[in-house]
Formats: sequence, structure tokens, C-alpha cells
Amino acid sequence: MKTLCLLFLLHASLQLQCDKKKITAYIGGEFILICKYANEFLYSKKYWCRGDTRNACEILMDSESKNKHRSLIVDAGRKGLFVKVTNLQFDDSGVYWVGIDKIFADIMTSVTVVITDVPVSKPRLWPLSSLADRSTCWGKSVTVRCGSKRGTGIRYVWYLEDLLLCHSSDLSLDCSSVEKDNDYYCVASNDISSEKSDLISVEVLMPADDSCIYVVKIQGQPIYDCADRMRTTTVQPTPLQTCQATKNIRSDTRNQSLQLNKTDHSLFFSRTWSGLPLWYSLLRWSYFASLLVILCIILKCTKTRTEKYAKRRKKVRCRQNRHLPQ
Repeated sequence: MKTLCLLFLLHASLQLQCDKKKITAYIGGEFILICKYANEFLYSKKYWCRGDTRNACEILMDSESKNKHRSLIVDAGRKGLFVKVTNLQFDDSGVYWVGIDKIFADIMTSVTVVITDVPVSKPRLWPLSSLADRSTCWGKSVTVRCGSKRGTGIRYVWYLEDLLLCHSSDLSLDCSSVEKDNDYYCVASNDISSEKSDLISVEVLMPADDSCIYVVKIQGQPIYDCADRMRTTTVQPTPLQTCQATKNIRSDTRNQSLQLNKTDHSLFFSRTWSGLPLWYSLLRWSYFASLLVILCIILKCTKTRTEKYAKRRKKVRCRQNRHLPQ
């Protein structure tokens, strides 16, 4: 019976063959499936249906239908059968069938469709106000935006070197946030990919709570300096100013200490490996190792049972041979 079923399936597969058994496409996109079939079915109706099994398959479109649908099936005769699906959505993922209407039993072949996010492209950085105006030379704030031209479901994260700053597409720089020379970068990611931007270099020429002087350097943006501003700026501290600066320094030191403590506490969660959090990667590999151990135990138990069963059968045969008449 099994042999007949295999022969039937082989015969059916020769009568209808498609160029793909699995299709991976992006959300909002489209795909085209090309199938060839035997000449005896040139005038038979062909259809495109969805269902986990061939017996529970819901027909979405057939070659004789004129209705407009995101699914389109075109029977080009000896050139083949073409199935096209457009405007793909996540819920379009599943098992589909290409079928040929036939008396008693249709000829059918299955195709698995997987819809994913569009991979993100390398994010680009640009200031929301022109750097050519040199506003940072007068201590004014600058907002830098991170954006990818391609990708769906994108998440943006800003880093100060390897320290996580914020989950946002915009980074705001001002006198209170830039205290020393640093490099910043942005990471754009979704469920299937992640990309890192170029670096933003911030050079602090004169730190202060306000009226600081700093330079922002972004690739592709105008290069400038604040040399003339530094020459015309003279610092004449008074006892009140010196006290205020000391107070600010202590406050900043305390804030930095708190920030370092928080960083050490959450280091395990903020570090990433291959675009994934370190704790998640360790959990995944631990789970994989556990599965391997369980599999080895099952195989060993199965082998032991098989050996015991073989020994029992051997003993039974020996006993039977003893009782046989000579």
C-alpha cells in the first residue's frame, strides 16, 4: 500500500512542478511562482488555494476567474502556469497549493510562504539645523537625526561609545550633555537585521553649563571650527563663579558615579552580541545545549532497551531449541 502511495505521489509530482517549494518575501512586496504541467491538462482549470493540508484548502483564485485580487493566476499553456501575489502582509505566511482540477483526484503541489520585515539599510546621520551656522560655537544645542532609507519596523538606539544612551531616532547635544570629547553612533535594527551608522565626533573646546564651545563633526556635513570664538572669549572667574563651577563639578561627579553604578548593574543587559542582548544569547545557547544532552540520553536509553530486548529474544530461542525433539 505504501508503495502504491509513493508511486502515486511521484506520478503527480511529474505532472505538476513549480520552481520553488519555499518562498521568503518582504512585507509590502510581491512574489511570482512559475509552474510546469503535463500537456494533458492544457484545458483543465488551475487554482491557487491556502491550507495546511490538501483536503482543507481554501481556493483564493483560479485561472477562469476574472475577479480582481491580490492573488493572480495566469495559465499560459505550454509556457507554464504563473502565480503572482502582491502587497504582501505578515498574515500571508502559511502553506499554499497550486492545483489542477481533475476528476476523482486533483493534481496538487504545496508551497510554503514566509513574510518578513524588510532588512534595514545603513542609517544616515544629519543635523536638523545647519552646522555651517556654527551655532555650537556659541553653546547652542544641536539635534542629530538617524534614519535608514530602507527597512520596516525599524528601532533606533543611540550609543556613547559602548554605553547605551537612549531609544530614539534623535540625539540632542547641548552644554549639559557634552563635557568632554566623545564619539557617538546610532544603531538601526528590526527583527531580522541591524546596521550601525558612522561616528559623530564631538570636540569640547570649553566646557560649561551654558555658553560652552564645542564642535560637531559628521561625515558629509560642513567642517568648521570655533577658533575665532575662542580668541574673542576670555574667562574672568569671580569667587562666585568659581564656587558655582566647583558645585557643578561635584554634582557632575556624583551624577557620573551614579551613572557608572547603573551601567555596571545593567551591563549584562545592555551589551549586545551579533545584534542580540548578551543574556538572550546565553539563554539561547543554554537551551540548545540542554536539548543536545536530552537527545543523547534518549539515544542511550533506546540503545540499552534494544540490547536488552535482543538478549531476551536470544534466551527464548535457546530455551525453545532445548525443548525441540532430537
